[in-house]
Amino acid sequence: MSDLGRVLRLDARRTALLVAVPVLTVVGTAAAAMSLCPVAYWDNTVVALLNAVRFLGPVAAALAAWTAVRERPLDYLRDLTARSPATGVLFDLLLLSAAALVSYAAVTVVVVAATLAQSEAGHPHPLGVVAGAGSLVLHVVVGYLTGRLVPHRATAALVLTVAAVWAAARVPGVSWWSLLPPAAFDHIALFTTLRPEILVDQLTWAAGLTTALILGYVMWATRRLLIVLPLVVALGATGAATLGLHRSDGTVTPVSAEPVCRDWPLTVCVHPALRDALPRLIAAATPLAARLNGTPGAFTTVEQRPAWAPLTVADGVATVHLDETLAPGYAARAVRQISETLKDARTCTDPPNRYRELVDAWLLGDDPPSVPDARTARRFASWSEARRRSWLRVHFADYRDCTLGPVNFQPFEHPRLYDAEADTGRLAQ
Repeated sequence: MSDLGRVLRLDARRTALLVAVPVLTVVGTAAAAMSLCPVAYWDNTVVALLNAVRFLGPVAAALAAWTAVRERPLDYLRDLTARSPATGVLFDLLLLSAAALVSYAAVTVVVVAATLAQSEAGHPHPLGVVAGAGSLVLHVVVGYLTGRLVPHRATAALVLTVAAVWAAARVPGVSWWSLLPPAAFDHIALFTTLRPEILVDQLTWAAGLTTALILGYVMWATRRLLIVLPLVVALGATGAATLGLHRSDGTVTPVSAEPVCRDWPLTVCVHPALRDALPRLIAAATPLAARLNGTPGAFTTVEQRPAWAPLTVADGVATVHLDETLAPGYAARAVRQISETLKDARTCTDPPNRYRELVDAWLLGDDPPSVPDARTARRFASWSEARRRSWLRVHFADYRDCTLGPVNFQPFEHPRLYDAEADTGRLAQ
């Protein structure tokens, strides 16, 4: 009984491994923070957790290997009991995996809280969180079993080095190998989402290989050949998941998103993750819309489009691309996209038309560029806002085709002279 008590006390002492939880939590939180984006998009939250495993996994594997090496000389105490020789190993793996998962859960809580504190958009992917947990447990099992098989002081350092190299070799988008746990994902662009099949294959791969390693060790320790069947099943699942990752056609797929809009003085609609951009975008686009009012390029609605979608100005709707990080100047860049969209690509070629640039500067509220024809530049600068708008209505075709010349800026009188102050439209200035 005294020997059994010593074994039980030895097993209970394994709870000291929980001191590793703060270490793993700090490492995982720091790694996740590096992958978090300023825009709260749930897909990128999951990516941050999955990328954190690339740092958290090697540390957890090294701690597991160190534990295995440290406790290996005490195995003779377990031999004094009637328990299976694999029981102690399985108990150690349970404690180590629990410690790693507790730290992973703490990192998940921090990252989710950071997302909820912002204007989050998209939908959470619990499967992605589980896939990251499976990859972390795989690191623990590999590290511990390596320490059992190679009980040397340098084993923990070797495990850390090899696991870190394996994680660093994950380069997003280069090869399907990068999808093997710990997988590396690129930033998930708005209007796209993670493909669930990828997450399922990664979870299956990690779970299958973890199970196979544990069953293989148990079979080696107990000499029970009945374990061969579940071992083969686990290896088969791993192989099937490997083929699934190899045949995968990208990690993301397009997804529609219900936009958020503001309706005055323009109707501006953006991806829900970028709702904070609405005030500045409205303020930047309203002057341009007012100046284009009454021309074929007029618009009363601005809509954000995915980065791969073409930009157009048609039927009163102007489409733009937005910086997902909302970097300084994003609203001005979006308005400039509308101006560029008004060009006819067939006729607007290099070198640029300097007279069109003069008009663009007015439309965008920029300082006028240097124009060789100083007389024309002075004449255009002397016109009132109302006269410029009336002039643009008459000469819009030349503006669009980049064929403006000095003759277009000659003094003129037109019966449809536009009076901005008398306009009762919604874009009145």
